[in-house]
Amino acid sequence: MPEGYYTLPLGKARILREGKAATLIGYGGMVEVMLEAAEVAQREGVEVMVVDLETLVPLDEETLLEAVRETGRAIVVYEAMRTGGFGAEIAARIAEGAIDHLQAPVLRVAGYDAPYPPSAPLSTSTGQTRGGSSPP
Repeated sequence: MPEGYYTLPLGKARILREGKAATLIGYGGMVEVMLEAAEVAQREGVEVMVVDLETLVPLDEETLLEAVRETGRAIVVYEAMRTGGFGAEIAARIAEGAIDHLQAPVLRVAGYDAPYPPSAPLSTSTGQTRGGSSPP
């Protein structure tokens, strides 16, 4: 993280690490996780590319697809639930734009498919109790 005030260009991903075996793609808190995974892979003799998307809307599809075409393998890493998370959109864009270059299916490493706990203020305003039933 740069010190002091800085601006982030919208719609411009950054390649944080070069590699030829696979492309790790993510954003936010998962960037550090991907870099750590790349270090572990390197110790095993596997060089992976790490792409930080930085912004999701607009999405830098050009850099994303270029990176995947270069390695032939894509692993999308994100914290949200696997089902319905933004990583599914990224995987779809990769399938649409780089299918002929993929040597394997796009993989997703994501959070569990679990419901979020209900909001207490929202539950009381809708007449629902914490157990999900209406009050007597």
